[in-house]
Amino acid sequence: MQKIGYLIPEFPGQTHIFFWRELQALPGKGVSPELVSTRPPPARIISHSWAREAMSRTEYLAPPPPLGVLRAALEIARAMPTGWARVLASIARAEGLDAKGRAQLVAFAVMGGRLASLARERGWTHVHVHSCANAAHVAMFAHLLSGLTYSMTLHGPLDDYGPNQREKWRHAKFAFVITKKLLAEVRQELAGSLPDRIELAPMGVELSRFQRSVPYEPWSGEGPLRLFACGRLNPCKGHADLIDAVGMLRKKGIDARLSIAGEDEAGGTTYRKVLEAKLAQDGLTDAVTLLGAVSEDVVKDGIQRSHLFALASLQEPLGVAIMEAMAMRAPVVVTGAGGVKELVDDGVDGVLVPPQAPAVLAEKLEKLARDPAEAVRLGEAGRRKVEEQFSSERSADMLARMLDARA
Repeated sequence: MQKIGYLIPEFPGQTHIFFWRELQALPGKGVSPELVSTRPPPARIISHSWAREAMSRTEYLAPPPPLGVLRAALEIARAMPTGWARVLASIARAEGLDAKGRAQLVAFAVMGGRLASLARERGWTHVHVHSCANAAHVAMFAHLLSGLTYSMTLHGPLDDYGPNQREKWRHAKFAFVITKKLLAEVRQELAGSLPDRIELAPMGVELSRFQRSVPYEPWSGEGPLRLFACGRLNPCKGHADLIDAVGMLRKKGIDARLSIAGEDEAGGTTYRKVLEAKLAQDGLTDAVTLLGAVSEDVVKDGIQRSHLFALASLQEPLGVAIMEAMAMRAPVVVTGAGGVKELVDDGVDGVLVPPQAPAVLAEKLEKLARDPAEAVRLGEAGRRKVEEQFSSERSADMLARMLDARA
C-alpha cells in the first residue's frame, strides 16, 4: 500500500465532493491517501455531511502551529545549501510576478518545508495536488527542498490558476487534466515545460449513490414546473441568466419554480446579495430559492424532485453537478460552454444552449418540458453516458496506475 499526501486547497469546500469520492476509492487500488490542505474553508460553506470527518483527518498547513513552524525550519535547514539554492533559482525564474508576488513565493517555500516535513514524518512517497494554483507552488517547493515527488490535476482553464504555470508544471512527475479541451490548451501554452506523462482523467460520480428512489416523472403541463440548478454563487455560473429565463417562462403563464444549490465564496455576503437584489427587482423572490451551501443528500433530493436540471454557466470546465443530474436520470438543459460538450451531446443525452442567451434557454426549457417522452428519453440516455464514461472509479484507477509507474 503506497502512502501519499493528498493536497486540496481550502478543503472541504462546497465543490469538493468529487475529491472525497476519489479518496474513498483509492485504498481499494492499493493507495493510502492522507489529507493535507492549505487552510480550512469559510465556516458558512462547510455543508457536506462528511465535512467534519474530513476536517478531522486533514492536516492544515496554515495557520501553522508552533511545532509546525519549527519542523518546517528544520526541513529547510536540512536542505541547505543546495535545496534552498534550488528554491531561490525557481523564484528567480518565476513568470508573471512582481516583487510582492516573489515575496509571497518565499512564504510558500516555507509552507513547502512544512509539507516536506509531514511527508518525512508520515512516510509519504508522493503528493498529489488537486490544483494548479498556489497549492501547486507549495508542493513544488517541497520537491525542490527534499526531492518529494508531486503531481497535479488541472480542473479548469490555466488562467484561473494564476501565474508561473511553467515552473509548477516543469517539476511535476506527472499530471492529469479533466477534458480534451484543457489538454490541448496545456500542450499549446506550456510546450517545453511539461512532465513526460500527462493523462486525460475526467471527474466522475459515485454511481451507487446517485440512484433514484422513485421513477422520474416529467412535467404534466399543469402545476409548478420544477427546475433545479447546482453551482456556487458566482457570476461565471450564469445564475442571473437562468433567473431571467425563469422570468420569461412565468410571463408565458408557466409556473416555473427554480431552486439553486450553492453559496458564494464568502459564505453568502457577496454575490448572493447581488442575486437577492435581482430577485426582488424582478419580482421572482417567491419563484426562485437560493438554498445556500447544502449537503449531497439535499442536492440529490432536489434533483429527484425536479422536472428539469438547468445550468447557464458562462464557462464550465466539465460539470460534476451536470453529471450528478444525468446519473439521476434528470433531463439536463445546460450551456455548452467550456468542456461541457465532452459530457453532453446535444439532442442525444441532454440539451445544449449558448451561454448568455436566456431567451434561448427559456425556449429550450419550455420545449423539453412540453415533450414528456423526450424528457424521459434524454434522462435515460444521460444515465447511460455517465455509467459508461464518468464513474468516480476511473480517476482513482488512473492515479493508482500512474503512482505504480512512478514507483
